[in-house]
Amino acid sequence: MLLDSLLSQVIRHGRLGVIYPNGRRQTYGEKGDGPCPTLRIHDRSVLIAAALDPSLGIAEAYMDGRVTIEDGDIYDVCMVVVHNFEKVGLAGLSRLKSALRHLLRPIEQLNRARASRRNVAHHYDLSGALYDLFLDADRQYSCAYFARPDMSLEAAQAAKKAHIARKLRLEPGMRVLDIGSGWGGLALTLARDHGVDVTGITLSTEQLALARQRAARAGLADRVKFELIDYRAVTGRFDRIVSVGMFEHVGVGYYDAYFGKIRELLAPDGAAMVHTIGRAGPPGPTNSFIAKYIFPGGYTPALSEMMASVERCGLVAADVEILRLHYAETLKEWRRRFLANRDKAEALYDARFCRMWDLYLASCEASFRVGGQVVFQVQLGHDVASLPITRDYLYVQDTTEHARHAAQ
Repeated sequence: MLLDSLLSQVIRHGRLGVIYPNGRRQTYGEKGDGPCPTLRIHDRSVLIAAALDPSLGIAEAYMDGRVTIEDGDIYDVCMVVVHNFEKVGLAGLSRLKSALRHLLRPIEQLNRARASRRNVAHHYDLSGALYDLFLDADRQYSCAYFARPDMSLEAAQAAKKAHIARKLRLEPGMRVLDIGSGWGGLALTLARDHGVDVTGITLSTEQLALARQRAARAGLADRVKFELIDYRAVTGRFDRIVSVGMFEHVGVGYYDAYFGKIRELLAPDGAAMVHTIGRAGPPGPTNSFIAKYIFPGGYTPALSEMMASVERCGLVAADVEILRLHYAETLKEWRRRFLANRDKAEALYDARFCRMWDLYLASCEASFRVGGQVVFQVQLGHDVASLPITRDYLYVQDTTEHARHAAQ
């Protein structure tokens, strides 16, 4: 049996149980009496699909109810599977398919302007009520910054914005471009707390409408403008450029276009900061479940891929910070809140959607804990003197002050 052979070769750390359609129970991995999250496969068609592509095959079967969890929950299963696929790798036909998908990345991530808008709409134009079920009130949909382990999600998201603001070295009156401005939280915070003028751009009509409403309610519509525009179509000159959680949607074939645009738009003495999910290891294909159902056209880059493009485009990297485990803690809290509101999510969509979303949050948390996913914050400029030569300026303020402000 192909799936049995695959799991026998790959699952070496921890334990994973599988109950096959004929009732046979098999345990893979380490011997002993430790935790053993167990899948029950109800449909024989799952066996071949999972052997060819474990991520997509099991995910689709779980979404459809053709795979259920007998012991533990979906997060426990993800932790075992992600850890082993990261440490051991794939085997057999699934390895060949993964290698082929890696070669075909430029086609899978063909993110021309029209395709980019369609891909963004797939995820970010979902009902705003869904995001209210698990995000903080500011709708920060990117990695929080847990300066202390006891921070709430709200405090950690406020700390993230404060950390980014310090990296930008803002001064009143500066012109700031926010590429991928989401629901507007970062742009509004920068304008309110630092006296800058911000242009936020997005490809999501849902995000655009709410961001403009928020700017009007905050009395900041004269200093914060939100536009529905592709980054490649932006013109002008900006003192600062910030991009949080958007680079993952650019696509490997467009890195030079992206960094080249930053170089074109950034003032000679300006500074830019790109915050993106990345992989600690070498380049590879996007998880097939995530690529098909969650972020079509998306890709988390290796640092080597980013920096090669930065070099080609003539920008200087002033600093690179790697945030480790911060996103795991962020996702853990998002999933806790989502599960607490699962009945409301099912009322918005259906049970299949809820299983998909739970798998998305659980598998991503596992990827940031044991699967080699991290967050890069890269500061860029035209020359080496664009930013201070030490990081001392990043840690002179108490993040609890920003947390209290956000709570108010």
